[in-house]
Amino acid sequence: MANDSVRVRFAPSPTGFLHIGGGRTALFNWLYARSKGGKFILRIEDTDALRSKQEFVDEILDSLKWLKFDWDEIYYQSQRFPVYRQQAEKLLNSGKAYIEKTEGKGEAIIYKVNPQEVTVNDLIRGEIKFDTSVIKDQVLIKSDGTPTYNFACVVDDALMNITDVIRGDDHISNTPKQVLIYNALDFRVPNFAHLPLIMGTEGGRLSKRTGATAISDYRKMGYLPEALVNYLLLLSWSPGEDKEVIDISEAIRLFKITDVNKTSATFDMKKLDWMNNQYLKNEPTEKLAQQLVGILAEKGLINKEKYDKEYLANIVKLFQGRLSKVNDFADWADFFFLEEIIPDPAARAKHLNRDLSKEFKLFSERLDKLEKFDIATIEEAFRKLVAELGIEAKTLIHPVRVALTGKTIGPGLFEVIYYLGKDRAKKRLLKWAKQEGV
Repeated sequence: MANDSVRVRFAPSPTGFLHIGGGRTALFNWLYARSKGGKFILRIEDTDALRSKQEFVDEILDSLKWLKFDWDEIYYQSQRFPVYRQQAEKLLNSGKAYIEKTEGKGEAIIYKVNPQEVTVNDLIRGEIKFDTSVIKDQVLIKSDGTPTYNFACVVDDALMNITDVIRGDDHISNTPKQVLIYNALDFRVPNFAHLPLIMGTEGGRLSKRTGATAISDYRKMGYLPEALVNYLLLLSWSPGEDKEVIDISEAIRLFKITDVNKTSATFDMKKLDWMNNQYLKNEPTEKLAQQLVGILAEKGLINKEKYDKEYLANIVKLFQGRLSKVNDFADWADFFFLEEIIPDPAARAKHLNRDLSKEFKLFSERLDKLEKFDIATIEEAFRKLVAELGIEAKTLIHPVRVALTGKTIGPGLFEVIYYLGKDRAKKRLLKWAKQEGV
């Protein structure tokens, strides 16, 4: 049943890109709104004219769209300065605020804090008490005419009818200052829910090295939005029954803000890779192949306008179960799209360090004679050859793999030969057979 009276907001500042912490805050707000049939409001807090940039606004909006966090309304604080001035003057006129003149800079409007105890019933943390005697008088409008964060935040949350403020616990210290202003303006105080911090695997605040990078960077690295959202969801919340992979529609049905953990969450890149792999394995192969076209074209591996769609889909299928990032594919599968390959130096030193010209020539001849060229007959030809030579299969499998792919790991060797095709496989084997020291 829809509950339009529930209204939450996500309020990023466009002084930088949308990072993981902001992404999780946006998710929990959006999820709460959707679970309650309410409204998700997006508010761009761009009061700092010097540091706010349009490129950051664009990136934040693009990232939220990519994550599929659709918003119902959007506001820009830079367009609302008269509203903040009007509310500050109300406090001036009622004697709750005063003017402080700054020489050469203009006048600031300051709220006078009266010592009292403020109690907040946090939806996640329970009751929190604050002593306002340690809080100094609060600037509402700075001498340059711009509103302060706490004042603009209160005015907007009140006038936009925000019912629940869900944000990071680094804002807990702002809460008593804001409650004082709500009360001074006779505004209804919303419910508060402060999400725990996200920590790195080594403890301490999340750093760039441990995952604190822009959502758009995760997109470029090849994570699927559904996988990233699923992973962010598990940072402080669980659907229960040890379930980790959860569809967003089911999460909306199960989500309760009161079930969010109080303790800090740990961001683990390995766990994110695992989660992305779960989603990549189940992605329709043709859809995944389509996502890879741009990446492969950028690396010069295919012509974006003219390529074999069926062939690409077949190659994608070979790697799909092992991919943890979409972008890995181009590095792992490049040998399928290149005419000439350069083996990895370590792989060459390990597996092409002795004379295998006889074995390579013989195997090349066996491939050439195959009338039916499929995975089963390729394997049969190989098994017969190693039996005749009286060697173990692995003695030849690894060198052949490196000669054909330049790598030590990959899909099954016989699948590799089949999709490379008879001519390319023979050509690569004979190239190494001719080289001295092979």
